[in-house]
Amino acid sequence: MIFISLIMAVAPAVLVLLYYYKQDNAKPEPKGLITKIFFIGFASIIPAIIIELILDAVAEAILFLPIIYFFIKSFIVAGLVEESLKLFVVKQFAYKDAHFDEVMDGVVYAVVASMGFACFENVLYVTGGGWTLALLRAFTAVPLHAVASGIMGYYIGKAKFTQTKSEESSLIFKGLLIAVLIHGTYDFFLFSMPVLGNASGLFVLPIIVGSFLFLKKKIKLAIAEDVGEGRTTEEYTLSRLMPIPGLVNYNKMSRSELYRHLEMERMHSQMQGMSQQKPQPPSFKEELEKQIETESEINGESKESPDKE
Repeated sequence: MIFISLIMAVAPAVLVLLYYYKQDNAKPEPKGLITKIFFIGFASIIPAIIIELILDAVAEAILFLPIIYFFIKSFIVAGLVEESLKLFVVKQFAYKDAHFDEVMDGVVYAVVASMGFACFENVLYVTGGGWTLALLRAFTAVPLHAVASGIMGYYIGKAKFTQTKSEESSLIFKGLLIAVLIHGTYDFFLFSMPVLGNASGLFVLPIIVGSFLFLKKKIKLAIAEDVGEGRTTEEYTLSRLMPIPGLVNYNKMSRSELYRHLEMERMHSQMQGMSQQKPQPPSFKEELEKQIETESEINGESKESPDKE
C-alpha cells in the first residue's frame, strides 16, 4: 500500500511536467537540463521546511487572531517562501544557460522546478495520509504549484529579453507577486476552513481553473513572440551557443561545456562549408602558372620531334 501511495505521489508531478514540457514542441529543452532543474527543485523543499518552521513559530504569536494568522501563514510562510525558492532555482541554474533562449523556456523551467518541489511535498504528505490524500492532491495541490509557478515563469522568460536591468527586475518581481497571490489565496481558503467552514475549501477549484486558463493564454503569447522573433529556429540556438571568437576561455569550461562547444564548432563549420560549395574562379597566379606549364609542354614536344626532310 505504501508503494502505491508513493507512485500516486510522484506520478501527478511527472505527468504535469510532461504536459508543459510538450507545450514547447517547436524546440524542446535538453532533457539533461530538465532533469537537473527537477531534482534541484526537489531538494529545495528542505530549506523551505526550515524557513517555514521558523516563520510559522513567529506567526504563532498572533494565534488569538486566527484569520490574520492564516493570512500570514498562507501568503508569507507558504506562498512567498516556496515561490521565491522556485524562482531562485530557475534564476541560478537555468536562466543563464544558453539553452534558455525563448520566453516559453521560462514557463517550462519554472514548472519543472515547481514539480520537483511538489513531488517531494507530495511524498511527505502521502506517507502520513495514504493514497486518498495523494489522489486529492493530484487534482489540487500539484496543478496549483504548476500554474502559479508557470505564470511566474512567463514573466521570467519575458525578463530574459528586456533591454534594461530595471525592466528585467520589474518583470521578475511581477511574476513572483502573481505566483504568491495565487498560491497564498489557495492556501488561505484551505487553512482558514476551521474558521470559515469547510465550504471555503471549494473556492480552491475556481482558483486552479482560472489560473490554468490564464497560464494557457500566456503560453500562446510566449510561443507567438518566440516565433515572431525567430527564436524557435536552430540557427538562433546555434548563434547563442557559439561563443564569440577570441573570447573563449577553455580553462573555465566544464567537460560537458567543452564538448558542447566543440560540437557546435563542428556544426558551424559544416554549415559554412555547405554555403560555400560554389566553385571559385581561379586566381591570376593560378592562371599564370597553368599557362607557363602549357607553354613548357608545347616547347618540349617541338624539340623532341625530328625535322621533316
